[in-house]
Amino acid sequence: MMPLTFAKAGEKNLIKKIGGRDETKRHLNNLGFVEGGEVSVVSEIAGNLIVNVKESRIAISKEMANRIVVANI
Repeated sequence: MMPLTFAKAGEKNLIKKIGGRDETKRHLNNLGFVEGGEVSVVSEIAGNLIVNVKESRIAISKEMANRIVVANI
């Protein structure tokens, strides 16, 4: 398992855990980041990530991405 920031572009990952305060978890949950869900990194720009989650492309900061723990599928 690793933070989402270490995931390689194009590979599918399974969301294992979402850390941070309740407010942060709720925000990520509303964006589609749920435990057991699938996420893949599209690209990385200056540490910030563009990811595919639930059929949508979302840009998230490096800080947010570090709170999302994933495992390769």
